[in-house]
Amino acid sequence: MDLGCFFEQDGRPAVRFERVYPRPPQRVWRAVSDPAELAFWFPSRVTVEPQAGGVVTFFGDPRLADMSGRVLAFEPPRRLAFTWGGDELHLTLEPVGEAATRLVLVNVLDDRSAAARNAAGWAVCLGELDRAVADRPGDGPHGLAAAAAWRPSYEAHLAAGLPGGAPVPAAP
Repeated sequence: MDLGCFFEQDGRPAVRFERVYPRPPQRVWRAVSDPAELAFWFPSRVTVEPQAGGVVTFFGDPRLADMSGRVLAFEPPRRLAFTWGGDELHLTLEPVGEAATRLVLVNVLDDRSAAARNAAGWAVCLGELDRAVADRPGDGPHGLAAAAAWRPSYEAHLAAGLPGGAPVPAAP
């Protein structure tokens, strides 16, 4: 099971995941920045004004209210960061060799007790991203397989020592 790493970033709690894809950075960039491709793996539908200071809008997540945030960084094809509620999400890409890309996802948390919950969610979402980048998209993070994977991931993150206790949104 893929577990996130808990740490502090600039004095705030955060979880971190890292993946290496056998695809060029431009392909992975599309998967993490294009709203049509985000639909395959990201928990909400998203629109993004592609510039620092732009608005990012989140909608259509069956477990969360629609909301908007601010783009903190938009540097194709290597960095995208934005606010999401009180959290920040940082996606960083770097080439590995000639045809691979390392993706680092960091979720800076507003609430320390959300670490295990959010890490479990990102583990599920990144599983869907893995399929999308391999051009074999699944049912998305709210599909049956992904939903079934969340609870074991959450329990594993708690067992690994990530802080817990934040409310878990009910399934629709």
